[in-house]
Amino acid sequence: MADKKSVVLIVEDELDLRQLLQSKLVRENFDVLEAENGKVGLDTALSVHPDIILLDIVMPVMDGLSMLKELRKDAWGKDVPVIILSNLSEVEKISDGLENSVYDYLVKADWEPDNVVDLIRKKLAGKK
Repeated sequence: MADKKSVVLIVEDELDLRQLLQSKLVRENFDVLEAENGKVGLDTALSVHPDIILLDIVMPVMDGLSMLKELRKDAWGKDVPVIILSNLSEVEKISDGLENSVYDYLVKADWEPDNVVDLIRKKLAGKK
């Protein structure tokens, strides 16, 4: 029987970046869900229970840190791995994220899609 694919939820309001990550992850044999803001992301995460979440911070409707705080209140959501992807590099935002048990924090200008795939694989391997 084939291994079940890991499910990645991308919560990102920039369509181009979301599509880039989605196509890269699908090629790398992940199942991918997408959300364009934190509210949709939170609803999707709590109903589908993805294996890992890629989360932007600055988004309309509900920002990423608000979504993360709500997610961590849930019995399942308190333990799901989250990688923050953001244009923000302010120390306060990073520390807010890390206080909410974020696995990693990537500033968008500093990484390539391959780095994200490697990070996801590393985190999911440690989870099993």
